[in-house]
This record gives sequence, structure tokens and C-alpha cells, in this order.
Amino acid sequence: MSKKVTSEKYKKTLSHKLETWFYGTEDVYVNRVEMKPQREFLESEETIQTRENEKQKLLKNIYDVSNNKELNLFEKSYKLFCVFFCCVVIFTLLVAVSYMPTFGDSNNPVHNEVSERYIESGMQETGAVNIVTGMILDYRAFDTLGESHVLFVATCTVLILLRDDKKKLVEKRKTRLYEDKILQTVAKVLVPPVLIFGIYVVLAGHLGPGGGFSGGAIIGAALILYSNAFGFEKTNKFFNANTYKWTSFCALATYSVSKCYSFYTGANHIHSIIPLGIPGHLISSGLILVLNICVGVVVTGTMYTFYVMFRKGGY
Repeated sequence: MSKKVTSEKYKKTLSHKLETWFYGTEDVYVNRVEMKPQREFLESEETIQTRENEKQKLLKNIYDVSNNKELNLFEKSYKLFCVFFCCVVIFTLLVAVSYMPTFGDSNNPVHNEVSERYIESGMQETGAVNIVTGMILDYRAFDTLGESHVLFVATCTVLILLRDDKKKLVEKRKTRLYEDKILQTVAKVLVPPVLIFGIYVVLAGHLGPGGGFSGGAIIGAALILYSNAFGFEKTNKFFNANTYKWTSFCALATYSVSKCYSFYTGANHIHSIIPLGIPGHLISSGLILVLNICVGVVVTGTMYTFYVMFRKGGY
């Protein structure tokens, strides 16, 4: 039978020492190993100078610019190719200019059948009273799609270059702007009618002067005025980075799908199921009204995003 021992005797036993070592309750090296403070390592100036001289010799042997034949040949050929390329570009431009029609010639592109087609058959073929809108969003709709994509890519580039991380953004949001009561009162009066007017310009672009570009610029200006008056925190509640990304993506996707359908049916002489409507009515001109809305959404997001990014670096 085992007999009970006191705690002081048990601490002196081998089993207790093994247990404390195994579970790490006691540092086995304390008071058992001689420990001295480590001295700071200092190099002599002679050693540093020797190592620097060896480094310079190594760089000189590897990057011998003066005696490197390939590098010298590249520098000479680079200058020759630059001069040759500039001469080719200048010659090409001069040849292209020489083939341009003279000023006032009756065969100039200004007087050809394209502009005549736009003016005489624009309303009948597009359903838009505004000839410019019919030309931009029907005859040259893919060109306008490219312009919208340019705005989207430019905004994405600004987001990549100027957007701050979340920690910096939280610190910036803590600092509130000075509240100007006069500006806030004026904004409360002006922002609603400006927004309504911008929406009207977008929706009535096929009936008169206006469209997605001008209407989107007006709506973007209203958002900028609202953010200046009430701060970014209130604007972020209904328009932030995710809102811009999804609205722009949906607008560009809708534009692309709609115009691809219109192009496919027109190019293959297939009857389109989308009617042109009665010219002069709000719901008319086929897909032009939808395309105007898509362009307006992209322009609005681009204007406001540019302002926000250059103002505070993030949404």
C-alpha cells in the first residue's frame, strides 16, 4: 500500500519534477543555466569600407556599361528606330490629309446621303422626334455603348487608384464637416426639383433636347449638392460604391442586350417585336427610351463617384 506524503516532500520527488517539466508549469532552465546579456555587435569602419569596395567592384564587373557592346548597340538602334517611326507616322498623316476633299466640294461627306438619310427618314425609322437622339441611340448606338463603357472603366480606374482601406475610411467618417444651415436650407429647396428635372431630361430625350448624358449630369450635380450640404454619411445610405457598381453593371448589360437584339433583327431583316410607337408620345421610339435611361444611370454614377473619390478617397 502507498502511504500519504506531505506536499513539501512530494515536490522533492522525481515524479513531481517530471510532471512540472512535462506540463510546462516550471521553467527547467531557470537558475540552472548560466545566462549572460548579449553584447551589441559592432563592425569596424575598416570592415564596412572593405565590404563596400567589394560591392562596387562586383557591380562594375557585372554592369560594365561603357564596354557592353549589346547595350551600346541598343541605345544607337533605339534612337534610329524612334526617328524612323516618327518619319513613318508623319508620312502616313500627310498622305491621309492629301486624300481629304477640298473645302466646299459638293462631294464632301457633309453633303452625302448619310446626313440626308438621318434628316429625311430619321423619325420614320427610329420613332424619335429628336434627330440627334435617334442618330446617337439608334444609328450609332454601338458607338454610344463604347462611350458608356469608357466612363465605367475610367471610374473603376479611379476607384482602384484612390480608394482607401476600411480603417482609414472609418477614421475619415468620424470627422464631420461643418454644418452650414444656409447651404442645407438651399439644398432642401433645390435638390428635389433638380432631380425631377434631370429625370425629365432623361425620359424626354427622344422628344426634344436632352437625353441620358445631359440628364445624368443634372442628377449627378444634384447628388453632389446634397452630399456637400448634408455630408457623405447621409448620401451613403442610398448611394454607395456597391450601388454604383450594380446600377452601372445592370445599365450596361441592359444596353448591350437590347441593342444586340435590335442589331440582329435589323441586320437579318427580321421583324422586331418592339414597336416604335407614335412619334411625340412619351412611350415611343422603340428602345431609345430604355437606352437613354441606361446612359443616364451610368453618367450619374460616374459624376458622383469621381467627385467622392477626389474629395475624400472613398465611399
